[in-house]
Amino acid sequence: MKVRHFDPQVNGYAGVDFSCVGLTLEAVNRAADLLEGKGTEKFLPTVITSSMEVYEQVLPVLAQAAGKDARIPGIHLEGPFISPEDGAVGAHPKAHVRVPSIEQFKKLQDLAEGHVRLLTLAPERPGVLELIEYLVENKVVVSVGHTFANPQQIQDACAAGATLATHLGNGIPNQLNRTDNPIWSVLASPLTVMLITDGFHLPPNFIKAAYAIKGTDKVILTSDAAPVAGLAPGEYDIFGTRVRLTEEGCVRNLNAPTLAGSAATLGQCADICRKVLGVGEKELNKMCWENILNVLK
Repeated sequence: MKVRHFDPQVNGYAGVDFSCVGLTLEAVNRAADLLEGKGTEKFLPTVITSSMEVYEQVLPVLAQAAGKDARIPGIHLEGPFISPEDGAVGAHPKAHVRVPSIEQFKKLQDLAEGHVRLLTLAPERPGVLELIEYLVENKVVVSVGHTFANPQQIQDACAAGATLATHLGNGIPNQLNRTDNPIWSVLASPLTVMLITDGFHLPPNFIKAAYAIKGTDKVILTSDAAPVAGLAPGEYDIFGTRVRLTEEGCVRNLNAPTLAGSAATLGQCADICRKVLGVGEKELNKMCWENILNVLK
């Protein structure tokens, strides 16, 4: 069986940044062509927490791409309704984090011409449950992430209609309470978890533990590819911060103790997952293709 690849979180590729003013349809097409050459058949271009100026520029361009290209079945908004707290905010610009609002989302969805299919938010923010219910009613998949949510807040988000957890184990501080933290709350919930198995975001034991708890049907692999993926090692400016792409392929934020996406493709992540878990093509095809299709249908 051939393992097919649908990546739900691609921030950019080969110098193309989906969250940058100046984005063009030609650039999106170029990134899609290059990703397809690496085995990524479908992907959701992902826009991180941004200023309204950025949203006004990039969302209409990505909407054009999604409307014409079967490889791009929608847009993933990662933010802006996430936690602004250090650690949870990750590489997102804190200044542009917003309080959850149906009206704010409507503005973004209008700019995207209805092509936002997935939204990552923090369940502890005020007004979030009303927003989740609205999103679900309007066929937008809700994922929890970049969050300090407690068990009850995760449970309430699930009851309101959230179904995914964005890059579990990341978008969270390096040091946590050993028993009271969002990782355990998500693992104990019915949420399907997205995992970045690029060799840097998660250690093998974390991947093994999450897979043992959730199983093949409740895990989705993603690359979280940064705009520097596919480029030569060096220093770059992305997401409003300075990053270093190392010789080993790690994307380090030079202004905070966090990573800033990955330099991997989903195919590379699948290969690492295969080695870590010892799974075969059938399991990988579920985690790289079938599960995300089922969530978005």
